[in-house]
Amino acid sequence: MKLISYETGEGPALGVLVGEKCFVDLRAAHEAAVAAGASGEIAPLLWRDMNAFLAAGEEALTAAAQAVEFAQGEGKFQHSVAEVHLLAPVPFPRKLFCLAGNYAEHILESRQRLEEADKATPRVFMKPPSTTVRGPYDPIVITPVAQAIDWEAELAVVIGRRGKYLKAENALDYIAGYTCFNDVSERQLKIKERPETREWDQFFDWLNGKWLDSFAPMGPCLVTKDEIPDPHSLDIRLYLNGEQMQAGNTGQMIFHLGDILEYISAIVTLEPGDVISTGTPSGVGSARGIFLQPGDVVRTEIEGIGAMENPVVAGE
Repeated sequence: MKLISYETGEGPALGVLVGEKCFVDLRAAHEAAVAAGASGEIAPLLWRDMNAFLAAGEEALTAAAQAVEFAQGEGKFQHSVAEVHLLAPVPFPRKLFCLAGNYAEHILESRQRLEEADKATPRVFMKPPSTTVRGPYDPIVITPVAQAIDWEAELAVVIGRRGKYLKAENALDYIAGYTCFNDVSERQLKIKERPETREWDQFFDWLNGKWLDSFAPMGPCLVTKDEIPDPHSLDIRLYLNGEQMQAGNTGQMIFHLGDILEYISAIVTLEPGDVISTGTPSGVGSARGIFLQPGDVVRTEIEGIGAMENPVVAGE
């Protein structure tokens, strides 16, 4: 299934894409399916909160599949995607992790040598989920402190089961599905002048440059893992104003998904609704001296998932 979150007058709601332009309203379809005896009933909250839906596991997935089947059989409860505001598929991740330097060509284009240490342990950082996450068509905002805004097209993993101390060989069992992600980055963050640059200042400038509001567009949907049997063979592309900037494949990752989940779960407990973005291939703007400007449009697409298009606008 391709799960979506969208905005209604009553707040977020969940749906399932059927085709490229239509979706099934899961709550309405489920209620009708229950009334017709075509589905067992589950809590109404699950159709409004992706985190709660994911935490319900197979029960929720089964009910959603039954609701979609019933809706298609009845020819009802389907709407055009153009009629609603799509949110990020997980609008409020519990935790939002990202990886730096997980593609060798991206390390090399950043004018760094590929060293043995790059293959030893993943480099994981976090973004503030409540203020960075945006929907698949929402704007990327260039704020007054932003000077050099860059793009990073990435595959993101959405966690579906609580887990701690996972092992690489079974870690994928804890994944609910996958989505597109853009790890938007400020490369030259400067808030105040310093009398001198200390040892760790450059690192924190890099890290804080990941945290600006709107710097984590995600979407357009969460594709359940049963529809992507091999997440390590997906093409990733990014276009700026129609011109291709990035073209890679998830098979080029230095650390595969099992390794990433094993590493992170040794530090913190993974929970349903956590999102882990897995790093970007080569083709970022900073390698060419190109940075985002108001009026630009960034298109991120991943094979088997879909595409999102985010306009770039000037902030106050």
